[in-house]
Amino acid sequence: MEREQVCTMKFSMTLLVPFLLFLILPDGILSSDCPKDCSCSTPESILCFQRRSSSIPKGVPQFTKSLYLFANGIEGLTAKDFDGMENLEMLDLSQNKLTEIPDRVFEPLTSLRNLDLSSNQISHISEECFQGMALLERLYLYSNLIKTIHPAAFNGLENLLELKIQGNQLTSLPALSMPHLLLLDLRFNVLHTLGPSDLQTPNLESLKLGGVGLTSLDKELIGNLKNLHELDISGNQIESFPSVLKETQGLIHLSLAGNPMGPLKVQDLKKLGELQELDISSLSLQGLPEEFSQLFPHLRKLTVAENPFNCLCTLAWFPRWLRAQSITLERTEETRCHFPPINAGRVLERLEHRDFGCPTTTTVTTSTVKTSTTLPVPVTTLLSTTEAVQVPRASDEPTDQDDDFPLPPVPASPSTSSMDLGEDQHFCPSHTCLNGGVCRLDQHGQVECTCPKGTSGLYCEVLNHQPSPPEAAFPMATVIADTSDISSHEVTATSILVDLHHYIEMRPYIRGIRLTYRNLSGPDRRPIQLSLPASFPEYRLRGLKPNSTYTVCASPLGAPSGIDSVCTEAHTAPEIISSPDAQVTDPRLTTMLVPAVAILLLLVLIAIALGVVCYLRRKRAKGHLDLDCEPSQLELDGVKDGLDNGALPQKQPQIMIPEPAVQNGNLEYEVLLLQDHCTSNNNMSSHKPSYF
Repeated sequence: MEREQVCTMKFSMTLLVPFLLFLILPDGILSSDCPKDCSCSTPESILCFQRRSSSIPKGVPQFTKSLYLFANGIEGLTAKDFDGMENLEMLDLSQNKLTEIPDRVFEPLTSLRNLDLSSNQISHISEECFQGMALLERLYLYSNLIKTIHPAAFNGLENLLELKIQGNQLTSLPALSMPHLLLLDLRFNVLHTLGPSDLQTPNLESLKLGGVGLTSLDKELIGNLKNLHELDISGNQIESFPSVLKETQGLIHLSLAGNPMGPLKVQDLKKLGELQELDISSLSLQGLPEEFSQLFPHLRKLTVAENPFNCLCTLAWFPRWLRAQSITLERTEETRCHFPPINAGRVLERLEHRDFGCPTTTTVTTSTVKTSTTLPVPVTTLLSTTEAVQVPRASDEPTDQDDDFPLPPVPASPSTSSMDLGEDQHFCPSHTCLNGGVCRLDQHGQVECTCPKGTSGLYCEVLNHQPSPPEAAFPMATVIADTSDISSHEVTATSILVDLHHYIEMRPYIRGIRLTYRNLSGPDRRPIQLSLPASFPEYRLRGLKPNSTYTVCASPLGAPSGIDSVCTEAHTAPEIISSPDAQVTDPRLTTMLVPAVAILLLLVLIAIALGVVCYLRRKRAKGHLDLDCEPSQLELDGVKDGLDNGALPQKQPQIMIPEPAVQNGNLEYEVLLLQDHCTSNNNMSSHKPSYF
């Protein structure tokens, strides 16, 4: 009876196993329907990844719609490989070893819409490679070795939406007549010119021409693309902002990176207000105008990496704007400051407002009435003309409402580059301009040189045939003002103290002072400019030449050079060179030497007295008495004897702080002069001082 039940159970299991497998497998697919070494997760999709076979797998079901054969090692294709795949819509043959595409090889795939042949070794596209593929919508041929494409290779692909041919070796492009094409990627080929006849794609939305060697952007070509939303012309040789982009509207994504087009101008970007993503990396930008923040109200991603930014006050708005508008700065770690040295190498987005060296601004308000006062107009006389300059009113002072606290002033020193804290920036690297040129930053933060008469060039490096004498190259303004506004005092042979108290009191409206000085006694008479806050009533000029005459001028920071400028002459003392026989006459040296000599004599007398006392006690004891000399003295005698015998110490003893030592406020130890130099002999072997 039991035997019959067992047999019945075995028979039942035999019938149930196929049924259970049919239920367990997704959508009822049996493992026998899936090609060897492939995965069939759904009845319409087959994945054959790294199958390590040189041919297409056999036994693909007729109802399959997606076949993924990437990285299989396939070396060749034939039309018979695709027999019975009339329903296939997606074929991925990327990352294989294909070197050519036979004519009409995909003709059996009458329903194919997506074909990926990227990352193979294909070198030529023939006329009939893609014949019979009227429904094809996406064709990917990127990252191959394609050098030539037959002019009629894409004929018949009228429904194509995306064509990607980037990363090949093309030097020419067949005329593309594709009325429905939306995306065309031609990056990293060699296509120096592209005209309207090359792209007959009126509905194109995305055009990528990065790194193809363009020197200009054809105006008619871009003008015909009325539906263009994305344009990438990065990595080309375009030397100026393309004029066609000044009139183009509707762009959402734009990349200008890596072109030698120089600084961007606000007027060039006014028609690009719909941009959501902008890449202006590697354009040698030293700054961005603050008007930039008003041009792109819809911007969400910005890339400005690999630019040598001058992180000065003119750029302080940038990080704050990014945070306020929630704009993502791409390649943040590659967006760093180049200048000034204090900010060099720092990530631009992480700088605080105070890091840009902006001046401290103070806003005075009352609860009832806000008033402003117009100050008298100072009149200055230049070398050839006399003009009146309107002084800024107190109510025109800019304020920074986003800061919670005022910023500290930034002191200047002769060893650093000059910095203008006002609108007219002069914070330039030292010795940037040659032959007496004056370095300054324009409104866009770019370094430029104002060259004197007789010189020219970007850095005033070219001397003309009749250069002006050095004195004429730097005319100082003749000022109709009280010369007592500034004064100077000799301090040392290399420094002068400039008194600016009266100058600041007479000009309460200024935000800072531009201090200019130059040596009239030496061959190098180039002026040196410093920028001081208005809170510096005195300033010491250091590093000057001895026995020289200097012209020192002060003018309001931000005003044109020479306007409201007051000058004075200052002299440095001769350098005193003492001979070997000269007597010391400096009272400070006398003050230091007398106590030192007195202390030395006192120590000598104490040592002699202690020596006499020890000698008398030793003589009186004539052996080991109750008192012996200090252990340290005995140890010194032992060391002396060892050295006399030719023995060298093998290891230095541990340094221990004696008990009477006291600690001062500088975390150092001072040893008291008066100590017990003799200790009682208690016959202990250790002579270490006791701390208990």
